[in-house]
Amino acid sequence: MNDSADNGGAPSADTSADAGDGTRAVRAGLPEPVKHEPTLPGPVFAAHFHLPGDPTGPYTYGRDENPTWTHLERAIGELEAPGRDDVETLVFASGMAAISSVLLSQLRTGDVAVLPDDGYQALPLVRAQLETYGIEVRTAPTGGDAQLDLLDGAKLLWIETPSNPGLDVCDVRRLVEAAHARGALVAVDNTLATPLGQRPLELGADFSVASGTKQLTGHGDILLGYVTGRDAEAMAAVRRWRKIVGAIPGPMEAWLAHRSIATLQLRVDRQNATALKVAEALRERPEVTGLRYPGLPDDPSHEVASRQMRRYGCVVSFTLPSRARADRFLEALRLVDDATSFGGVRSTAERRGRWGGDAVPEGFIRLSVGAEDPEDLVADLLRALERSAD
Repeated sequence: MNDSADNGGAPSADTSADAGDGTRAVRAGLPEPVKHEPTLPGPVFAAHFHLPGDPTGPYTYGRDENPTWTHLERAIGELEAPGRDDVETLVFASGMAAISSVLLSQLRTGDVAVLPDDGYQALPLVRAQLETYGIEVRTAPTGGDAQLDLLDGAKLLWIETPSNPGLDVCDVRRLVEAAHARGALVAVDNTLATPLGQRPLELGADFSVASGTKQLTGHGDILLGYVTGRDAEAMAAVRRWRKIVGAIPGPMEAWLAHRSIATLQLRVDRQNATALKVAEALRERPEVTGLRYPGLPDDPSHEVASRQMRRYGCVVSFTLPSRARADRFLEALRLVDDATSFGGVRSTAERRGRWGGDAVPEGFIRLSVGAEDPEDLVADLLRALERSAD
């Protein structure tokens, strides 16, 4: 987490390391109170700053730093690594910008990267790009810690847990220990879990990376990404990559993200509780197969998820008998939007096979549970299943 000397201005208002998640989310990243000033300063729109004399201090040019980023980066750092002052967070224009920043800043020609083969659908594009740079890419499924078998000679291990969209979970501590024993860095995509679901740095990872577009901000109205890391040299390389590429968020997006984090615990707890009820209701339906939700006691990932996660997420996945049935189901929904992405306050669902790139059946549905009343949402899903049977 950056200190006040690095960021300019007053340090964040103190939130103790043992504070509750709601308290931390509401207070995270706020400056110390100043009479007549807002509790959360508004966005700073600036391409340049007054800079007489030598270029010292944190704010020189808008591609490098912005006070609005500073508050947001502090907030995310306080959620990802409570009570620690030896971590740094950097925000980006999107989740993919954050992912790319880690991979492209840490890997060189001749290096080996280990990626999941069942992760976010853009990872195959990432693999192809890395291979054009002479980087060897090995892939294995998330479940069963299968990436363990590919670590010899690796420079970086990329973990996505729970995986998107299949919701498999791997043992982060086990993989981190094995990777570090072989001299490899470890990055964990924490998008689906959020910092309130799991804290990868506490599990030993070097980087926690996420798309803030999803549940972290939760309203489906901004694109954002971030990287939190505990190795100063590695994070300096990430920062340099951001500067060179210019993959920076706008100040308005950063401010909206910080504002939204205040309700993160409220949203996450509501959405997680409803997701479990939805999963329990879907489990009783004969046309539903392949149901996955790590919070279900009989889910294949439940045991390992329960050891490292504090909340199980808002996404439920399942398969309907055919593409046509899945399309009719989505069309029959009234409280669930047929849209991509996940984590928003309004429930969304989609047939993931329509995009290509995911190894899923044609009838595979990824459902993101929002903040609607659970009884209403369950009733809408069950009604749509009945109507889609025709």
